[in-house]
Formats: sequence, C-alpha cells, structure tokens
Amino acid sequence: MKEQVFGPRRSRAARKPLIQCPGVVFYRCHTCGSVYQRTGWTQTEPDISCCGIRMEPLVPVRTEVMGRCGTLSYKIVGGYNDNAVQVFFDMEEGHELEWLYLKTFTGGYMKYIGPGKRSPCVFALADEDAFSYCDEDPCLECTFWCKRGFVVYGYVSKLGLVEMPLDQVSPYWQSGAK
Repeated sequence: MKEQVFGPRRSRAARKPLIQCPGVVFYRCHTCGSVYQRTGWTQTEPDISCCGIRMEPLVPVRTEVMGRCGTLSYKIVGGYNDNAVQVFFDMEEGHELEWLYLKTFTGGYMKYIGPGKRSPCVFALADEDAFSYCDEDPCLECTFWCKRGFVVYGYVSKLGLVEMPLDQVSPYWQSGAK
C-alpha cells in the first residue's frame, strides 16, 4: 500500500470551494501598455485611467480564434501534493505572448513572459486551489473537472486578450489509458 504523504501545498479541503473568485476583467493602456486587472462583484464599470486616458476593458477571444498567431494549451500535473497547471505556448513570429494569468478558485496568478522564455509556463497551486479528486499525474481529464472554473488568459501582441477555460475532458479517462 502506498504511504500517504502530505506536502505543504496540498489542499486540506474535502471538496471544491463553494464560493469562488468572481470573474476577472483586464484593462490595457493604449499609450504605455500597462495592464490593470480587476475582480469583484460590482455591476458598475469603474472609471480607470492611465496616461490621462480612460482605459477600456479588453474583450477576450477564445483560443480557437488564434489561427496562425500560434497555439495555447494546458496540462494539469502533480496529483495531490504538487498540483500545478502547465501552460504550453507556441507563438508565430510577430505575435509574442506578453503575459499569462491563471484565474483560480481563490484568486489568480500572473506571469510575464520575457523574451526567450520557453514553454511551458508553470503555475504551482496550493491550498484550496490545489484541490483534486484523485492523485493522477498527469490529470486524466475525467468528468469530475477538479479545476472547473479555472481560466487561463494570455495577452498576444497584434491579437489581444485570449481566454482558455480549463474544461478539457478526455475520452480515455475511464480506460485508465495515459
């Protein structure tokens, strides 16, 4: 019998969090390129400005729209103790991936992609964000969808904001094939 090991990042939750982080809205300054990210339940649009100009929210497109710009994909790895999301990217020249943001159950993680950064970009998870139903590594992408509600956002130059929900389901999960 395999001994249970409880790592410091392992979720102690018995189920997925009932209350999850609200949606996230991104703003980008057209003058200097600064990014502002906002979460919250408010229905009113805040007046956010930069460089003396009102910033408009970025409208995300799905990864299917990326076409010739490149590709984004993900894999959930680590099982119970070392839960992480790997985001893979392969961008065409002229369409650089500037940053990635992973929206989770309890908040989010942002990483800037510098010149020469190679794929994948790894988001290590802890506490309630690391909740999982099983210890499979990599994730079998079963119908339990442990990370349902997680979304990866990326900003691609000359395209804009791209959104990729973590909602893959593999037809092979019941067979145990990896």
